Amino acid sequence: MEKYIMSFDAGTTSERAIIFNKSSEIVSVAQKEISQIYPNPGWVEHNPMEIWSAQVSVAVEAMAKAGISAEQIEAIGITNQRETTIVWDKATGLPIYNAIVWQCRRTTEYCDRLAIEYEAMIKHKTGLVIDPYFSATKLKWILDNVKGARERAKNGELLFGTVETWLIWKLTKGAKHVTDYSNASRTMLFNIETLQWDEDICKILDIPMNMLPTSVSNSEIYGESASEFLGGSIKISGAAGDQQAALFGQKCFKKGDLKNTYGTGCFLLMNTGNEPTFSKNGLVTTIGWGKNGKLTYALEGSVFMGGAIVQWLRDELHMIDTAAETEEIALKVNDTNGCYIVPAFTGLGAPYWKPDAQGIICGLTRGVGRNHIVRAALDAIVYQVNDIVAAMEQDAGCKVGALKVDGGASNNNYLCQAQADISNTVVIRPACVETTALGAAYLAGLAVGYWQDEDDIESSSKDYTAFRPDMNKDKRAALLAGWKDAISKLL
Repeated sequence: MEKYIMSFDAGTTSERAIIFNKSSEIVSVAQKEISQIYPNPGWVEHNPMEIWSAQVSVAVEAMAKAGISAEQIEAIGITNQRETTIVWDKATGLPIYNAIVWQCRRTTEYCDRLAIEYEAMIKHKTGLVIDPYFSATKLKWILDNVKGARERAKNGELLFGTVETWLIWKLTKGAKHVTDYSNASRTMLFNIETLQWDEDICKILDIPMNMLPTSVSNSEIYGESASEFLGGSIKISGAAGDQQAALFGQKCFKKGDLKNTYGTGCFLLMNTGNEPTFSKNGLVTTIGWGKNGKLTYALEGSVFMGGAIVQWLRDELHMIDTAAETEEIALKVNDTNGCYIVPAFTGLGAPYWKPDAQGIICGLTRGVGRNHIVRAALDAIVYQVNDIVAAMEQDAGCKVGALKVDGGASNNNYLCQAQADISNTVVIRPACVETTALGAAYLAGLAVGYWQDEDDIESSSKDYTAFRPDMNKDKRAALLAGWKDAISKLL
């Protein structure tokens, strides 16, 4: 009987289940979009119960599509939108408020005040800058604004978790309240060197520590799913935040390896080895993964608006019907006719960290049309990614050898070639761009012996497409100067 690994990919816009075989090939996939809730400008929420129900339903659907039973699934790996914050009742399993999504900016003013006194201390302990992006101030907001929440939390009645914590807790029917190191390192409450929740930070934010999950490695057996959900009990043995999972799925096992995921946002991570590297150029330090008693750290730069700018073209501007058509439209013109878009719709991320920034379109003339704006939107993704590549090169003190890419938008050949041209580096796209889910599968599979080690993983799949830079340096310099000018206008 053939065996498989199933990944739960709990993303920002959808829940997915993907089943992989030993050759790292996708056997089955199912997906369901989830509702985006915007109560106020800059606020973003999800319904945690919808996340849970959608994730279980796509898992059942993926298994049914391929005719695979629970006993054929060796293990489940979970990867998730990070920083998104859920608080629920320990007794009933019901959330006390919607999940506050990583994109949400409601705690901007509080973060500004917190940074005046605690910026250096928090960065030293957590590797993060103080920003509403991370979980800590979202959790504080729930405790401050939901009636009776802090008192109930102090009494041990409430639990906190990021999305993987929530899913593991639900799958095990409350038996396991855990978070993996990579997700813990994104909360702004976790000391990334001691691997402990930080008492000082929790005290400053008035967060009761008894509501925090137990931290665990990224590749070990956490528990088993209750048999009623998936037609049988299945081991849950891997978990990682989506970007760290992609780093692992891209096989960035060596120090200096770099990947970018083009998702709703864009996230660049560089493997920095077994010791944390602290950035001088606006990047954050995070845990890549921990397994077999060893830690791997990473430098990270986050772009808040990546593929989401394409959704904006489709849903708000009605310039396109599908994301896929942007490639053809962008290639209908030779350039953007001087138009630049800085899509700071939810603030500006690394390396600028301006949470209150708002987006701009500049360089508009009578000759700028729909095709130019669509191309400028794709170019905006490229320029933002390049800003982070440049910052990483400065921190690392060397040129990046190659940029491994994945995520939905990496299927766009125009985007990949433009990235190679602007960043002046080879862009490598694997045959399977579902590297986030694949990374979670690898971590889960390693824990149960489905794959033996990293060499086994390396040999499982080697197909890729390479995009090589093909732009002269003067043109590149001129385009980058235009982007820097647009950024300066925004700032």
